[in-house]
Order: sequence, then C-alpha cells, then structure tokens
Amino acid sequence: MTAPLAGVTHLGIDADDTLWHSENRFHETHQRYHALLADHVDLDVDELERRMLETEQRNLRLFGYGAKGFTLSLVETAIEVTGGAIPTEAISTILDFGKDLLDHPVELLDGVAEAIEGFRARGLHLILITKGDLWHQESKVAASGIADHFDAVEIVAEKDAGTYRAILERHGIEPARFCMVGNSVRSDVLPVLELGGRAVHIPYAYLWAHEAVEDPGEEHLVARALHEVAELLG
Repeated sequence: MTAPLAGVTHLGIDADDTLWHSENRFHETHQRYHALLADHVDLDVDELERRMLETEQRNLRLFGYGAKGFTLSLVETAIEVTGGAIPTEAISTILDFGKDLLDHPVELLDGVAEAIEGFRARGLHLILITKGDLWHQESKVAASGIADHFDAVEIVAEKDAGTYRAILERHGIEPARFCMVGNSVRSDVLPVLELGGRAVHIPYAYLWAHEAVEDPGEEHLVARALHEVAELLG
C-alpha cells in the first residue's frame, strides 16, 4: 500500500503551535484581559470576545499578525467598550500583557526536536514557514534551538496560495513533492492543496478564531503530533 506522502522530498513546517507553544499564551492573556475589563465595563465574556475579534480582524491589514498587533487591538477594544473611560493604569496593564507575550521563552512541543532530526536523517529538505511580526518571529526561531536543522526560513505576511506558490518557485520545488505541516487548516492546509501540494493538519489545543474553518471542503491528512508525519511518509 502506497504511503499517503510517498514522493515528498520537501517539508514545510509551521512554527507557532506546530513547533512551539504560542496560542496558549494568548489564551491566558484573554483570561487576564477579561478580568481586567470586568472592573471597568458590564459586558459578558462572549460579547467582549466578539468585540476583540472584530477589532483584530479590522486591524490585520494595518498591523498584520502577531503579539504587537494583538496588543494594540486590545487597547483599542478597551477604549471602545468603555466609551473612552478606561483609565491609563489599565491601558498600561494591557501593554504589559503584550510585553509578556513578546518576552516569553520559546517552549518546543513534546517530541519536536526528535521529529525534526528524524526528518533530516531521512534526507528531507525542511523549510520553516511562519507568519507574523518579522522581529518577533526571527527571535523565536533563533531561540528555538532547532533553526540549524532547516534549509530555509520563510517569515511571511500571509499564508495563502500566492505566498506558497512564490516560496515553491523561489526554492525550485514541484508542488507534488511538497508537503506543508501545521495546526491551521485555513493557513497550512487549504492553500497548499489548492496548488497541488500535500498537507498534514496537526491540531493544537487552542485555535485563534480567525483561523477557524467551519467546512474545509477538502479531505486532508491529520496527525496528532509531528513525529506521526514520518509514518505518513512511508
């Protein structure tokens, strides 16, 4: 029986929540933000979350992805939902939330280092493909301890078919020989399948609402952890 990923020579691997923990930090920040705002506005958590997401999505074209844009959107949301009455001390606390996100040490997911070494031992070419703030992502890659195992690192503004097409062309990779691995169906799976490549979804405990896809529309491979991708390669 042919392995699902037979013929793949190049693996693209997402960073946040695929190689190291990220969204759990944002989840914790949401909880701290809810507690902070509860002292300043009578708004239930679901409505506050809706307003926060609305602000984030509106600001993506200006701030892009990442902790800095997220923090600015939290400040903007706090000002809006309190009618401008949020005190400067609370805004300062929100800024500290953002600094905590930016300064948090990189924590690899269990088994990631061993899985990456295993891929290299098989002769696979590895490309780390992540989106977000350039400085923050570069610093996390450098601090991860696994950067040297990758043939290339691509930090992009968006993960869509056009972005992946440009990456494949830049590295001279045929789509049929490429597989992307990541935690987001929207960003790591569907755009690559659209190009004729292959993809593996590795769900993470938390998913940013912006990345959610109600109906992917295409069947795709799923693994519980990065090391399971080796079994799909055959």
